[in-house]
Amino acid sequence: MSAVISPRLAALLFCVTIFAWGINWSVTQVVVQQVPPMWTTAIRCWIAFSAILPVLAFKRRLVLPPKGDLKVVFSVALLHMTLFSTLAAAGQQFLPASKAIVLGYTTPLWVAIAAPFVLGEKLTGWRAAGIALSLCGLAVIFNPAAFDWDDGETLLGCGLVLLAAVSWAANIIIIRGHRWTASPFQLLLWQVLTAALVLTVLALITEGVPKVAVSAKLCLLFAYGGLVGTVLAYWAMSVVNRSLPAITTSLGVLSTPIAGMACAALLLGENIGLPLMIAAVLIVGGVALGTVVDALRSRV
Repeated sequence: MSAVISPRLAALLFCVTIFAWGINWSVTQVVVQQVPPMWTTAIRCWIAFSAILPVLAFKRRLVLPPKGDLKVVFSVALLHMTLFSTLAAAGQQFLPASKAIVLGYTTPLWVAIAAPFVLGEKLTGWRAAGIALSLCGLAVIFNPAAFDWDDGETLLGCGLVLLAAVSWAANIIIIRGHRWTASPFQLLLWQVLTAALVLTVLALITEGVPKVAVSAKLCLLFAYGGLVGTVLAYWAMSVVNRSLPAITTSLGVLSTPIAGMACAALLLGENIGLPLMIAAVLIVGGVALGTVVDALRSRV
């Protein structure tokens, strides 16, 4: 399921994954205009579960999650797949996909800020500089001279996506350094099942049974989110992480917001203004400076 492949094939698979994630933000942008955000995420998880289960059963890799991996199962399922995905989807009801993805990928910034206090990691000069640069990127987005603070919907959307990024950061901190017993793809089955069950119950309580005009387009969008944006992307990253150096994947993942902005412009016709471009460069550049440079220096 996650064998090592050649660096060239891994690089190609990595590019596919980055654009799969980038496109998924545009897909979600369209879906949440028709389906409530909690149901959007729940349905996507059920589709992913329905795809993974027969594959693992056919390969005879279907196992219950080992006790040592339960922390990962629940952390990813609740903090990432439930909280992050639902909050980000809810925020996209009020924000263009391009702005949402930039705010969503502030996750490494919150990890860098929290790690010295929660994990006892050293706050190096490069990491502090990276945090400062990323915060400058956020300041560009929320520039009082340009941001309409009286626009309650936009403010709510930004707040929801930033909360989503913080929940993802909490997940990363919890599972950092975890030693896997089962493979990531085997655990993915239980993660999406847990998320799907939790989301379905919460959606029934808070959003009720949705009244949706089912169409071929909507079904295709859900299929993309569940099969490509979730199953393919998670499987691909487990392969890529085993086949490419950590520095390469760390740098590569930073290109996802840029790919997502490009996809939003091409697929949704969104106008990517100069301030958002500057903010994206500052945030991504700050993350690269604070994490990748430190990693490179530690190898010298």
